[in-house]
Amino acid sequence: MNTSAAFLFALATLVLLAPAKAQPKSQVLPLYPPGHPTLQGQNEKEILTPPNPKPGQYFNIKNVHNPIIEVFLPPQEKATGTMIIVAPGGGHRELGWPNEGTQIAKWLNERGVAAAVLKYRLAFTPGYKYTVEGEALQDTQRAFRLVRANAKAWGVDTKRVGILGFSAGGALAALVHMRNDTGKPDATDPIERESCYPNFVALVYAGWAPMEFKIPAGAGPAFLTSAGLDDAFHAKQTVEYYNLLFDAKVPAELHIYGHGGHGGAISERKGIPFGTWQVRFQEWLADLGYLKVGAP
Repeated sequence: MNTSAAFLFALATLVLLAPAKAQPKSQVLPLYPPGHPTLQGQNEKEILTPPNPKPGQYFNIKNVHNPIIEVFLPPQEKATGTMIIVAPGGGHRELGWPNEGTQIAKWLNERGVAAAVLKYRLAFTPGYKYTVEGEALQDTQRAFRLVRANAKAWGVDTKRVGILGFSAGGALAALVHMRNDTGKPDATDPIERESCYPNFVALVYAGWAPMEFKIPAGAGPAFLTSAGLDDAFHAKQTVEYYNLLFDAKVPAELHIYGHGGHGGAISERKGIPFGTWQVRFQEWLADLGYLKVGAP
């Protein structure tokens, strides 16, 4: 190969690699191996709305039967050792994948935080008997276990693993927060031996059906936020959860905004709370020491 050809080959290689630097690479890991007893409808296809989303277009995912995490790792020079499981919302009927999932993961990566976007089974899937406190919670717990099982390979500190849940995903964050499950040491599956205890949780406009709340001793700190008058249902539930944490002496930070509707994540300014909650969240993570290397 002559010099010019070698240069062109090298340049082409750089061009191919450039997008990977600008946009974080991701890897998809199934939560369970094929044929696992918990899986149903494994051969059914997921449903996207709209069916063929264009690049950059928001879409929702329904009919989830093969739960996964999509893992985004920050550049090595930025990595803090902290990892957050991101649980999108959608009323347990669908998942807002980019705006409450992958977009959040990339935002976290920019701050040195690894992210695993959770695609969990949906309780209101027609023809299936999935439940919030059954399969959806099981998937959330499994995501924690899978993250900790891979922590060394991903440069993650197992004592710095939290969850950020939106709307229905916030309900799952609250449930895993209350379970305080440190693993099953006698499990034949080594993944199940890992802890699914969240070192910290963040609930963004979270909502849930009536259920029993009991905050365990030693529960991790929490960040809670919601719009106020324009999203009264979720605001009230957010305040109720804060009060439970306060009574249990669990450190918690609460932000209720005066206006702003339900939804929006960090991109839609019509949603809560006009694109500022993530600034408060970043400050909270920094206050706890999760945005620098080393345990808080």
